[in-house]
Amino acid sequence: MINKSDYQDQFDKVLDHVRHEMAGLRTGRATVQMLDDVVVEAYGSTMKINEVASLSAPDASLLVVSPWDKSLIADIEKGIQVANLNLNPVVDGEVIKVPVPPLTQERRQEMVKMLHQKAESGRVMLRTVRADVKQLIEDQENEDGVSEDDVELMLKELEEVNKSYMDKIDQLVADKEKELTTL
Repeated sequence: MINKSDYQDQFDKVLDHVRHEMAGLRTGRATVQMLDDVVVEAYGSTMKINEVASLSAPDASLLVVSPWDKSLIADIEKGIQVANLNLNPVVDGEVIKVPVPPLTQERRQEMVKMLHQKAESGRVMLRTVRADVKQLIEDQENEDGVSEDDVELMLKELEEVNKSYMDKIDQLVADKEKELTTL
């Protein structure tokens, strides 16, 4: 018989994925997560920026990238430029400083649209997990030791879990939207 703990981690993974996607959306503040998608050509392969440098945000309008191998400074600078983040890195000796300009109202609205797209993508993932688990539960109906009442109870529990995760995504969206639209 399937119980809540059997599928709870699938819902958690979807929520973590949505959180990670939303963290990458740029607000007016500098965060190291803004550079999560930056890839660098290093040592003959592509690597994520956090695999070749330490990242910090000393204040709300600046990111500092400190490469562990100083010969990669040009590659890291190029990686940030081509990442389509609308950021312009500046090499300052052995570090790269990335000033984060304040967002325009138009850019904030674009970010809110992207936020809602990412949220809807998360909701679709939740619905997919729910459909898969629901099918597994319904397939148990004809097994020995599983009554119709058990199946009905499991389905009701599944719907409650799904609704709670949908509400969590809605809350994440509300918080992030407030963060994006606050000047």
